[in-house]
Amino acid sequence: MMQMRFHMAESAQERKLVVSKDGPYLVFGDIPVAIQVITPDNDGMSWEWKEGKTFEGKSGCALCRCGHSKASPFCDGSHTRFGFDGRETASRVPYARQAETTEGPTLVLSDAEELCAFARFCDPGGKIWSLIEKTDDPEVRELAIREANHCPAGRLVLHDKKTHREIEEPLPPSIGVVEDPALGCSGPLWVRGGIAIESHDGKRYEKRNRVTLCRCGTSDNKPFCNGAHASVKFNDGLLNK
Repeated sequence: MMQMRFHMAESAQERKLVVSKDGPYLVFGDIPVAIQVITPDNDGMSWEWKEGKTFEGKSGCALCRCGHSKASPFCDGSHTRFGFDGRETASRVPYARQAETTEGPTLVLSDAEELCAFARFCDPGGKIWSLIEKTDDPEVRELAIREANHCPAGRLVLHDKKTHREIEEPLPPSIGVVEDPALGCSGPLWVRGGIAIESHDGKRYEKRNRVTLCRCGTSDNKPFCNGAHASVKFNDGLLNK
């Protein structure tokens, strides 16, 4: 395991991740890190998050984003041996301007498809886009809210149609290492609770309650996950340890 230490120009209390140039994510501030397992229901649909092993995510540690580390979720320097191309290609346009909206009787769904991490919590009950049209039914409304809030990437955000209030469950500042046994692969880093994400050039991405960062190295929307881990069957080996 390689631990990397850095001088901090900002307050030691600030929690942030810095995307290093063609290298790992650098952690600043003490941020809890734990495995988060996608758990299916009886029909095989993604339904719940189950927390697994915790790691010591101390300020100064480095989290792998090339997909080759043998010390996952931490960096072991593999990015240098494999010539990792970590160029950041994600849009800096705010989420609200990226997202398309779908209106239902009581809810409005915002959807930025490019951010999809393929966690599939939007599928139970006939997919959230169909549910939105039936949200005058209280049970359907609650299911739609549940599905949107279980989306780790923040692709899906709901607003109450009458009050325009965002329906978003606040998450504690933490990092989830996503594992997806049902799909037979490992997923992205689930960054929660408004942790700042900073590019290697010092520019910051929009601060959000939940986002997912690529750690398989193959997303074409870096640093964010675009679900590519599913197609390449990325496996960090953590669930077998």
